[in-house]
Amino acid sequence: MRKTRVMPNHLDKTSRRSLLRFLLASPLLFTPRPVAAFERLLAAAGENEPTAQEAREIIKAATEAIDVFDFEFVAERNLSPAHYTYLSMGVQHEVTLRANRTAFDDFQLRPRRLVGSIRDLDTSTQILGTKMSSPIILAPASSQKAFHPEGELAVARAAKRKDHLQIFSTGSSTPIEEVVAARGAPIWFQLYTADIPTFTRMQLREAEEAGCPAVVLTVDVTATIFDQNRDRIRRFRREDNAECQTCHQSSMVQDAIDAAHAVGFDLERRLDNLMILDWDNVDRIRDATPMKLLLKGILTREDARLCVEHGVDGIVVSNHGGRAEDSGLSAIEALPEIVEEVGGRIPILIDSGFRRGTDFFKALALGADAVCIGRPYLWGLASFGQEGVEAVLDILRSELEIVMKGLGTPNLASITPAYVRRKCSACGQSG
Repeated sequence: MRKTRVMPNHLDKTSRRSLLRFLLASPLLFTPRPVAAFERLLAAAGENEPTAQEAREIIKAATEAIDVFDFEFVAERNLSPAHYTYLSMGVQHEVTLRANRTAFDDFQLRPRRLVGSIRDLDTSTQILGTKMSSPIILAPASSQKAFHPEGELAVARAAKRKDHLQIFSTGSSTPIEEVVAARGAPIWFQLYTADIPTFTRMQLREAEEAGCPAVVLTVDVTATIFDQNRDRIRRFRREDNAECQTCHQSSMVQDAIDAAHAVGFDLERRLDNLMILDWDNVDRIRDATPMKLLLKGILTREDARLCVEHGVDGIVVSNHGGRAEDSGLSAIEALPEIVEEVGGRIPILIDSGFRRGTDFFKALALGADAVCIGRPYLWGLASFGQEGVEAVLDILRSELEIVMKGLGTPNLASITPAYVRRKCSACGQSG
């Protein structure tokens, strides 16, 4: 009988190490989910080394989290592959998605010392008549039941307990009246709309009747985002249909699209074009409602100037978290020119990529009045429901307070451009 030759163990390890070095240098890792791809390749090779997720212990309770990234790993474990991909993905090459994080490294903080007044730290603020105990706002996010059965209600209860402003999404999987009741205080209404005045007025009336003091019109979603994401969204719905019956509730618009398809008419393509808005739409919305109007998706000084000229009440500097277009321009990089153009005439909020207390401080120092978070609280929701969202808010609020004390700023008004400087992109030196 022929004997099978067994390779010495040290040679096995050498071979595995060579494989690891090859994989680390391989473009195969640069996928929307590199950790998962890496694990599959290692499993195929029989490698027993700890993976990236195993190296960072998966927490078993919300109270064990050290930072918000602990929740990201739990969320990936808890969610189906399709749901997690939908939550984490950007568009095209995801250049903007990555830039939203890496751009923070270009800004350095300048601490001041011996500031005794930081003993009485105050993070409260007021924007457009809404009083907030913290400048951290829960950004609008659609279909939250895709991440937890209680969806928007769990988020609203967490926002109530921790006293944070919540912005309700047009694509919510829970009716606005129920979310307002769970929040126990007015919430803002984020508006996706089409160039159909009657339809827009109906949406505005719904928000007004729910007691919303402000409407946040998202202006960076056109046909492009649907063209880029349509196939992935359809795959996402198809794959998860068997395991979730409530997280992707049918809407009036989707029902109309399906009915049109049944008779051979592509209403979906027509709706894409109808979602391309212009400044006339902004004027009509401004004149049609007593709610304060903010535009979400502004990234240039030219558009900021037009916001002021058209009587908009506020701006949200945003690239949709890298989910709308792939310009490579991060929100934090776009902020300074918008602040300069606006000159304090209207409040400026910002979102896209915010994960740490230092991120918030940099935005506030550069002139933002408040910062909106999206994925971090959804990670918390997917991990531990309401408790997870509360823990995320606690962590981020605590981190901001630590940074404020370390930099010598006792309140938000004291956080000025003097506390931040930008490194020279050419030489890497501060300037």
